[in-house]
Amino acid sequence: MPFPLFLAFKYLKPKRSVTSVITCVSVLGVLLGVAAVIIVRAVMTGFGDLWERKILDFKPHISIVPYGNARVIDNEEALVKRLEAVPGVTAVTPEIDTRCLLENEGRVSAPIVLGVDSDRFSRAYRLGVPRSGTYDLDGDVVVLGVDLARQLGVWTGDKVTVYSPKTLVDRDEIVLPVKWTVAGIFSSGQRDYDSGFAVASLPNVRDLMGLDRGGVFAVHLKCAEPAVPAVFDRVCEDVRKVAEGHRLITWREADRELFNALAVEKNMTALLLMLITVVALFCVMNTLLVLTVQKTPEIGLLKAMHFPKRRIMAVFMVHGLVQCTTGVVLGLLAAWGVLANLQTLVDQLAHFGIEVFPKAVYGLDSIPYRLVVSDVVWVVAIVYVFGLLASFVPALLAACKNPVDALGKA
Repeated sequence: MPFPLFLAFKYLKPKRSVTSVITCVSVLGVLLGVAAVIIVRAVMTGFGDLWERKILDFKPHISIVPYGNARVIDNEEALVKRLEAVPGVTAVTPEIDTRCLLENEGRVSAPIVLGVDSDRFSRAYRLGVPRSGTYDLDGDVVVLGVDLARQLGVWTGDKVTVYSPKTLVDRDEIVLPVKWTVAGIFSSGQRDYDSGFAVASLPNVRDLMGLDRGGVFAVHLKCAEPAVPAVFDRVCEDVRKVAEGHRLITWREADRELFNALAVEKNMTALLLMLITVVALFCVMNTLLVLTVQKTPEIGLLKAMHFPKRRIMAVFMVHGLVQCTTGVVLGLLAAWGVLANLQTLVDQLAHFGIEVFPKAVYGLDSIPYRLVVSDVVWVVAIVYVFGLLASFVPALLAACKNPVDALGKA
Protein backbone atom coordinates (compact mmCIF):
# COMPACT_ATOMS: atom_id res chain seq x y z
CA MET A 1 0.00 0.00 0.00
CA PRO A 2 1.44 3.45 -0.88
CA PHE A 3 2.59 5.39 2.17
CA PRO A 4 0.21 8.40 1.68
CA LEU A 5 -2.73 6.01 1.46
CA PHE A 6 -1.55 4.07 4.54
CA LEU A 7 -1.15 7.26 6.59
CA ALA A 8 -4.53 8.64 5.42
CA PHE A 9 -6.32 5.48 6.58
CA LYS A 10 -4.41 5.60 9.84
CA TYR A 11 -5.69 9.11 10.48
CA LEU A 12 -9.23 7.92 9.64
CA LYS A 13 -9.33 5.35 12.46
CA PRO A 14 -12.12 6.29 14.90
CA LYS A 15 -10.92 8.10 18.00
CA ARG A 16 -12.83 9.73 20.81
CA SER A 17 -11.94 13.22 19.70
CA VAL A 18 -13.49 16.29 18.14
CA THR A 19 -11.93 15.39 14.79
CA SER A 20 -13.80 12.07 14.65
CA VAL A 21 -17.09 13.81 15.40
CA ILE A 22 -16.48 16.42 12.69
CA THR A 23 -15.55 13.64 10.25
CA CYS A 24 -18.83 11.82 10.94
CA VAL A 25 -20.78 15.07 10.49
CA SER A 26 -18.97 15.72 7.19
CA VAL A 27 -19.79 12.25 5.86
CA LEU A 28 -23.42 12.63 7.00
CA GLY A 29 -23.68 15.97 5.22
CA VAL A 30 -22.36 14.53 1.96
CA LEU A 31 -24.74 11.58 2.37
CA LEU A 32 -27.79 13.84 2.79
CA GLY A 33 -26.76 16.14 -0.04
CA VAL A 34 -26.19 13.33 -2.54
CA ALA A 35 -29.36 11.46 -1.55
CA ALA A 36 -31.53 14.61 -1.65
CA VAL A 37 -30.33 15.71 -5.09
CA ILE A 38 -30.70 12.24 -6.63
CA ILE A 39 -34.17 11.67 -5.14
CA VAL A 40 -35.44 15.07 -6.26
CA ARG A 41 -34.05 14.74 -9.78
CA ALA A 42 -35.47 11.21 -10.10
CA VAL A 43 -38.92 12.37 -8.98
CA MET A 44 -38.84 15.43 -11.25
CA THR A 45 -37.78 13.25 -14.18
CA GLY A 46 -40.61 10.87 -13.35
CA PHE A 47 -43.05 13.78 -13.26
CA GLY A 48 -41.92 14.82 -16.74
CA ASP A 49 -42.25 11.27 -18.07
CA LEU A 50 -45.70 10.79 -16.56
CA TRP A 51 -47.00 14.12 -17.78
CA GLU A 52 -45.63 13.37 -21.24
CA ARG A 53 -47.27 9.93 -21.26
CA LYS A 54 -50.63 11.28 -20.09
CA ILE A 55 -50.48 14.10 -22.61
CA LEU A 56 -49.69 11.66 -25.40
CA ASP A 57 -52.49 9.33 -24.27
CA PHE A 58 -55.13 12.04 -24.11
CA LYS A 59 -54.20 14.92 -26.37
CA PRO A 60 -53.43 14.64 -30.11
CA HIS A 61 -49.88 14.19 -31.27
CA ILE A 62 -50.48 16.38 -34.33
CA SER A 63 -53.34 18.84 -34.88
CA ILE A 64 -54.30 20.21 -38.28
CA VAL A 65 -56.25 23.46 -38.01
CA PRO A 66 -57.52 26.00 -40.55
CA TYR A 67 -54.99 28.48 -41.87
CA GLY A 68 -55.61 32.18 -42.38
CA ASN A 69 -59.20 33.43 -42.35
CA ALA A 70 -60.76 30.00 -42.74
CA ARG A 71 -63.06 29.11 -39.84
CA VAL A 72 -63.42 25.37 -40.39
CA ILE A 73 -61.87 22.56 -42.37
CA ASP A 74 -64.26 21.53 -45.14
CA ASN A 75 -64.35 18.10 -46.78
CA GLU A 76 -62.71 16.64 -43.69
CA GLU A 77 -63.44 13.03 -44.65
CA ALA A 78 -61.36 13.31 -47.82
CA LEU A 79 -58.50 14.76 -45.79
CA VAL A 80 -58.89 12.02 -43.19
CA LYS A 81 -58.57 9.29 -45.82
CA ARG A 82 -55.36 10.83 -47.18
CA LEU A 83 -53.91 11.20 -43.67
CA GLU A 84 -54.74 7.62 -42.71
CA ALA A 85 -52.50 6.47 -45.55
CA VAL A 86 -49.45 8.27 -44.10
CA PRO A 87 -46.96 5.75 -42.61
CA GLY A 88 -46.72 6.07 -38.82
CA VAL A 89 -50.20 7.56 -38.34
CA THR A 90 -52.36 5.26 -36.20
CA ALA A 91 -55.56 7.28 -35.78
CA VAL A 92 -57.12 10.32 -37.47
CA THR A 93 -60.02 12.09 -35.80
CA PRO A 94 -61.93 15.10 -37.15
CA GLU A 95 -63.18 17.10 -34.16
CA ILE A 96 -64.92 20.21 -32.98
CA ASP A 97 -63.30 21.37 -29.74
CA THR A 98 -65.09 24.21 -28.00
CA ARG A 99 -65.65 25.54 -24.52
CA CYS A 100 -69.22 25.28 -23.29
CA LEU A 101 -71.13 25.94 -20.09
CA LEU A 102 -72.44 22.88 -18.28
CA GLU A 103 -74.96 23.33 -15.49
CA ASN A 104 -76.68 21.07 -13.00
CA GLU A 105 -78.85 22.35 -10.15
CA GLY A 106 -77.02 25.65 -9.94
CA ARG A 107 -73.54 24.18 -10.28
CA VAL A 108 -71.79 25.58 -13.36
CA SER A 109 -68.55 24.60 -15.07
CA ALA A 110 -66.96 25.59 -18.37
CA PRO A 111 -65.01 22.60 -19.71
CA ILE A 112 -63.79 22.01 -23.25
CA VAL A 113 -66.29 19.78 -25.03
CA LEU A 114 -64.71 17.48 -27.60
CA GLY A 115 -67.02 16.66 -30.49
CA VAL A 116 -65.68 13.41 -31.90
CA ASP A 117 -66.98 10.55 -33.98
CA SER A 118 -68.15 7.76 -31.70
CA ASP A 119 -66.33 4.99 -33.62
CA ARG A 120 -63.01 6.86 -33.56
CA PHE A 121 -63.12 7.97 -29.93
CA SER A 122 -61.61 4.84 -28.34
CA ARG A 123 -58.76 4.78 -30.85
CA ALA A 124 -57.89 8.44 -30.39
CA TYR A 125 -58.16 8.66 -26.58
CA ARG A 126 -56.45 6.08 -24.39
CA LEU A 127 -58.45 6.50 -21.22
CA GLY A 128 -58.62 2.90 -20.09
CA VAL A 129 -61.71 1.39 -18.52
CA PRO A 130 -64.40 3.98 -17.70
CA ARG A 131 -64.84 4.79 -14.03
CA SER A 132 -68.57 4.37 -14.60
CA GLY A 133 -70.85 3.76 -17.59
CA THR A 134 -69.54 3.45 -21.14
CA TYR A 135 -67.86 5.51 -23.85
CA ASP A 136 -70.78 5.05 -26.25
CA LEU A 137 -71.56 8.50 -27.71
CA ASP A 138 -74.67 7.58 -29.67
CA GLY A 139 -77.63 9.82 -28.85
CA ASP A 140 -77.84 12.94 -26.72
CA VAL A 141 -75.16 11.87 -24.26
CA VAL A 142 -71.89 13.19 -22.86
CA VAL A 143 -68.87 11.61 -21.20
CA LEU A 144 -67.36 13.61 -18.33
CA GLY A 145 -64.06 13.56 -16.48
CA VAL A 146 -64.35 12.29 -12.92
CA ASP A 147 -63.43 15.63 -11.34
CA LEU A 148 -65.78 17.53 -13.65
CA ALA A 149 -68.63 15.17 -12.69
CA ARG A 150 -67.83 15.78 -9.03
CA GLN A 151 -67.91 19.56 -9.55
CA LEU A 152 -71.31 19.35 -11.22
CA GLY A 153 -72.64 16.82 -8.74
CA VAL A 154 -73.66 14.30 -11.41
CA TRP A 155 -72.96 10.65 -12.18
CA THR A 156 -73.89 8.15 -14.86
CA GLY A 157 -77.55 8.50 -15.88
CA ASP A 158 -77.93 12.10 -14.68
CA LYS A 159 -78.67 14.96 -17.06
CA VAL A 160 -76.68 18.16 -17.53
CA THR A 161 -77.75 21.37 -19.28
CA VAL A 162 -75.36 22.48 -22.03
CA TYR A 163 -75.21 26.13 -23.18
CA SER A 164 -73.74 26.91 -26.58
CA PRO A 165 -70.98 29.55 -26.77
CA LYS A 166 -72.74 30.97 -29.86
CA THR A 167 -75.16 32.64 -27.47
CA LEU A 168 -72.31 34.86 -26.27
CA VAL A 169 -70.71 35.38 -29.68
CA ASP A 170 -73.76 36.07 -31.82
CA ARG A 171 -76.04 38.50 -29.96
CA ASP A 172 -78.66 38.45 -32.76
CA GLU A 173 -79.28 34.73 -32.42
CA ILE A 174 -80.21 32.81 -29.31
CA VAL A 175 -79.27 29.14 -29.16
CA LEU A 176 -81.42 27.32 -26.68
CA PRO A 177 -79.65 25.07 -24.18
CA VAL A 178 -79.88 21.31 -24.56
CA LYS A 179 -79.91 18.51 -22.05
CA TRP A 180 -77.49 15.62 -22.41
CA THR A 181 -77.41 12.44 -20.37
CA VAL A 182 -74.14 11.46 -18.71
CA ALA A 183 -73.25 8.16 -20.39
CA GLY A 184 -69.86 7.59 -18.79
CA ILE A 185 -67.16 8.89 -16.48
CA PHE A 186 -63.46 8.71 -17.38
CA SER A 187 -60.38 9.11 -15.22
CA SER A 188 -57.10 9.95 -16.91
CA GLY A 189 -55.21 10.34 -13.62
CA GLN A 190 -54.43 14.01 -14.34
CA ARG A 191 -56.55 16.72 -12.77
CA ASP A 192 -56.42 19.13 -15.72
CA TYR A 193 -58.02 16.56 -18.01
CA ASP A 194 -60.39 15.03 -15.46
CA SER A 195 -61.82 18.45 -14.55
CA GLY A 196 -61.54 20.34 -17.82
CA PHE A 197 -62.85 18.05 -20.57
CA ALA A 198 -66.11 16.47 -21.67
CA VAL A 199 -66.75 14.35 -24.76
CA ALA A 200 -69.84 14.25 -26.97
CA SER A 201 -70.68 13.02 -30.46
CA LEU A 202 -69.55 15.11 -33.43
CA PRO A 203 -73.10 15.70 -34.79
CA ASN A 204 -74.33 16.94 -31.41
CA VAL A 205 -71.47 19.41 -30.97
CA ARG A 206 -71.84 20.49 -34.59
CA ASP A 207 -75.51 21.33 -33.94
CA LEU A 208 -74.50 23.12 -30.76
CA MET A 209 -72.12 25.33 -32.74
CA GLY A 210 -74.58 25.90 -35.59
CA LEU A 211 -72.39 24.33 -38.28
CA ASP A 212 -75.23 23.40 -40.61
CA ARG A 213 -72.91 23.09 -43.60
CA GLY A 214 -70.58 20.66 -41.91
CA GLY A 215 -66.88 21.01 -41.35
CA VAL A 216 -64.69 20.65 -38.27
CA PHE A 217 -62.43 22.92 -36.26
CA ALA A 218 -59.45 20.54 -36.38
CA VAL A 219 -58.25 17.13 -37.50
CA HIS A 220 -56.26 15.34 -34.80
CA LEU A 221 -53.71 12.60 -35.39
CA LYS A 222 -52.14 9.92 -33.24
CA CYS A 223 -48.72 8.53 -34.17
CA ALA A 224 -46.98 5.26 -33.41
CA GLU A 225 -43.79 6.80 -31.93
CA PRO A 226 -44.54 10.38 -30.85
CA ALA A 227 -41.76 10.46 -28.22
CA VAL A 228 -38.99 9.43 -30.67
CA PRO A 229 -37.82 12.68 -32.31
CA ALA A 230 -36.42 11.15 -35.50
CA VAL A 231 -39.52 9.07 -36.23
CA PHE A 232 -41.97 11.78 -35.20
CA ASP A 233 -40.27 14.47 -37.31
CA ARG A 234 -40.44 12.23 -40.37
CA VAL A 235 -44.17 11.66 -39.81
CA CYS A 236 -44.69 15.41 -39.41
CA GLU A 237 -43.02 16.08 -42.74
CA ASP A 238 -45.24 13.53 -44.50
CA VAL A 239 -48.37 14.93 -42.82
CA ARG A 240 -47.41 18.49 -43.74
CA LYS A 241 -47.25 17.50 -47.44
CA VAL A 242 -50.68 15.87 -47.31
CA ALA A 243 -52.27 18.72 -45.33
CA GLU A 244 -50.85 21.49 -47.46
CA GLY A 245 -52.80 24.70 -46.99
CA HIS A 246 -53.54 24.01 -43.32
CA ARG A 247 -51.61 24.82 -40.16
CA LEU A 248 -49.92 21.97 -38.31
CA ILE A 249 -49.39 21.98 -34.50
CA THR A 250 -47.43 19.24 -32.73
CA TRP A 251 -47.80 18.16 -29.10
CA ARG A 252 -44.37 19.64 -28.35
CA GLU A 253 -45.52 23.08 -29.48
CA ALA A 254 -48.87 22.85 -27.69
CA ASP A 255 -47.32 21.99 -24.32
CA ARG A 256 -43.95 23.72 -24.65
CA GLU A 257 -44.53 25.95 -21.62
CA LEU A 258 -45.28 23.00 -19.36
CA PHE A 259 -42.12 21.08 -20.22
CA ASN A 260 -39.93 24.20 -20.16
CA ALA A 261 -41.24 25.09 -16.70
CA LEU A 262 -40.68 21.53 -15.51
CA ALA A 263 -37.08 21.52 -16.78
CA VAL A 264 -36.32 24.88 -15.12
CA GLU A 265 -37.88 23.72 -11.85
CA LYS A 266 -35.90 20.49 -11.96
CA ASN A 267 -32.57 22.24 -12.50
CA MET A 268 -33.19 25.01 -9.97
CA THR A 269 -34.28 22.55 -7.28
CA ALA A 270 -31.21 20.40 -7.84
CA LEU A 271 -28.97 23.47 -7.77
CA LEU A 272 -30.41 24.64 -4.46
CA LEU A 273 -30.12 21.18 -2.93
CA MET A 274 -26.49 21.01 -4.00
CA LEU A 275 -25.85 23.72 -1.43
CA ILE A 276 -26.30 21.01 1.23
CA THR A 277 -23.40 19.13 -0.29
CA VAL A 278 -21.28 22.28 -0.59
CA VAL A 279 -21.82 23.02 3.11
CA ALA A 280 -20.89 19.42 3.93
CA LEU A 281 -17.69 19.79 1.93
CA PHE A 282 -16.80 22.84 3.99
CA CYS A 283 -17.06 20.49 6.96
CA VAL A 284 -14.58 18.23 5.16
CA MET A 285 -12.23 21.19 4.87
CA ASN A 286 -12.66 21.99 8.57
CA THR A 287 -11.89 18.36 9.45
CA LEU A 288 -8.66 18.49 7.50
CA LEU A 289 -7.68 21.86 8.96
CA VAL A 290 -8.12 20.49 12.49
CA LEU A 291 -6.20 17.37 11.50
CA THR A 292 -3.26 19.38 10.17
CA VAL A 293 -3.03 21.21 13.50
CA GLN A 294 -3.17 17.96 15.49
CA LYS A 295 -0.61 16.25 13.28
CA THR A 296 1.83 19.18 13.07
CA PRO A 297 4.69 17.27 14.80
CA GLU A 298 4.28 14.30 12.46
CA ILE A 299 4.21 16.60 9.47
CA GLY A 300 7.43 18.24 10.73
CA LEU A 301 9.05 14.79 11.09
CA LEU A 302 8.09 13.85 7.54
CA LYS A 303 9.47 17.13 6.24
CA ALA A 304 12.72 16.58 8.18
CA MET A 305 12.96 13.15 6.50
CA HIS A 306 12.80 14.95 3.14
CA PHE A 307 9.34 13.67 2.19
CA PRO A 308 8.30 15.61 -0.92
CA LYS A 309 5.46 18.09 -0.61
CA ARG A 310 3.29 16.21 -3.07
CA ARG A 311 3.36 13.06 -0.89
CA ILE A 312 2.38 15.04 2.21
CA MET A 313 -0.37 16.73 0.24
CA ALA A 314 -1.50 13.33 -1.01
CA VAL A 315 -2.09 12.15 2.58
CA PHE A 316 -4.66 14.88 3.26
CA MET A 317 -6.13 14.81 -0.24
CA VAL A 318 -6.78 11.07 0.13
CA HIS A 319 -8.21 11.68 3.60
CA GLY A 320 -10.72 14.17 2.16
CA LEU A 321 -11.59 11.98 -0.85
CA VAL A 322 -12.22 8.99 1.41
CA GLN A 323 -14.76 11.08 3.35
CA CYS A 324 -16.39 12.14 0.07
CA THR A 325 -16.44 8.58 -1.26
CA THR A 326 -18.01 7.27 1.94
CA GLY A 327 -20.68 9.96 1.81
CA VAL A 328 -21.34 9.33 -1.89
CA VAL A 329 -21.71 5.55 -1.48
CA LEU A 330 -23.99 5.89 1.53
CA GLY A 331 -25.95 8.65 -0.24
CA LEU A 332 -26.50 6.45 -3.30
CA LEU A 333 -27.70 3.59 -1.10
CA ALA A 334 -30.00 5.93 0.82
CA ALA A 335 -31.44 7.37 -2.41
CA TRP A 336 -32.06 3.89 -3.80
CA GLY A 337 -33.78 2.83 -0.58
CA VAL A 338 -36.05 5.88 -0.52
CA LEU A 339 -36.97 5.64 -4.21
CA ALA A 340 -37.70 1.91 -3.95
CA ASN A 341 -40.19 2.61 -1.15
CA LEU A 342 -41.31 6.10 -2.18
CA GLN A 343 -45.02 5.41 -2.59
CA THR A 344 -45.09 3.44 0.67
CA LEU A 345 -43.43 6.29 2.54
CA VAL A 346 -45.89 8.82 1.12
CA ASP A 347 -48.85 6.59 1.98
CA GLN A 348 -47.58 6.25 5.53
CA LEU A 349 -47.28 10.03 5.84
CA ALA A 350 -50.83 10.37 4.52
CA HIS A 351 -52.06 8.31 7.49
CA PHE A 352 -50.74 11.10 9.73
CA GLY A 353 -52.52 13.76 7.69
CA ILE A 354 -49.44 14.85 5.74
CA GLU A 355 -50.22 15.08 1.99
CA VAL A 356 -46.82 15.20 0.29
CA PHE A 357 -48.10 15.19 -3.31
CA PRO A 358 -51.82 16.12 -3.24
CA LYS A 359 -53.62 15.60 -6.54
CA ALA A 360 -55.30 18.98 -6.23
CA VAL A 361 -51.89 20.66 -6.52
CA TYR A 362 -49.85 18.38 -8.76
CA GLY A 363 -52.68 16.89 -10.81
CA LEU A 364 -51.36 13.32 -10.54
CA ASP A 365 -52.72 10.33 -8.65
CA SER A 366 -49.37 8.62 -8.00
CA ILE A 367 -45.74 9.60 -7.44
CA PRO A 368 -43.56 8.73 -10.43
CA TYR A 369 -39.79 8.57 -10.53
CA ARG A 370 -37.08 7.56 -12.97
CA LEU A 371 -33.41 7.41 -12.09
CA VAL A 372 -31.21 8.62 -14.92
CA VAL A 373 -27.58 7.46 -14.93
CA SER A 374 -26.36 10.81 -16.24
CA ASP A 375 -27.96 12.57 -13.25
CA VAL A 376 -26.14 10.26 -10.83
CA VAL A 377 -22.83 10.77 -12.64
CA TRP A 378 -23.37 14.55 -12.61
CA VAL A 379 -24.02 14.62 -8.85
CA VAL A 380 -21.05 12.37 -8.04
CA ALA A 381 -18.76 14.42 -10.28
CA ILE A 382 -19.81 17.67 -8.56
CA VAL A 383 -19.13 16.15 -5.13
CA TYR A 384 -15.66 14.99 -6.13
CA VAL A 385 -14.75 18.30 -7.79
CA PHE A 386 -15.74 20.30 -4.71
CA GLY A 387 -14.20 17.60 -2.50
CA LEU A 388 -10.85 18.02 -4.23
CA LEU A 389 -11.05 21.78 -3.85
CA ALA A 390 -11.97 21.46 -0.17
CA SER A 391 -9.06 19.09 0.46
CA PHE A 392 -6.53 21.06 -1.52
CA VAL A 393 -6.26 24.06 0.81
CA PRO A 394 -5.55 22.09 4.06
CA ALA A 395 -3.21 19.76 2.15
CA LEU A 396 -1.25 22.73 0.78
CA LEU A 397 -1.00 24.30 4.25
CA ALA A 398 0.31 21.00 5.66
CA ALA A 399 2.88 20.61 2.88
CA CYS A 400 4.16 24.19 3.34
CA LYS A 401 4.79 23.93 7.10
CA ASN A 402 8.27 24.71 8.30
CA PRO A 403 9.80 21.47 9.72
CA VAL A 404 11.69 23.34 12.48
CA ASP A 405 8.54 25.13 13.69
CA ALA A 406 6.51 21.96 13.35
CA LEU A 407 8.96 19.83 15.39
CA GLY A 408 9.19 22.60 17.96
CA LYS A 409 5.51 22.00 18.78
CA ALA A 410 6.07 18.31 19.53
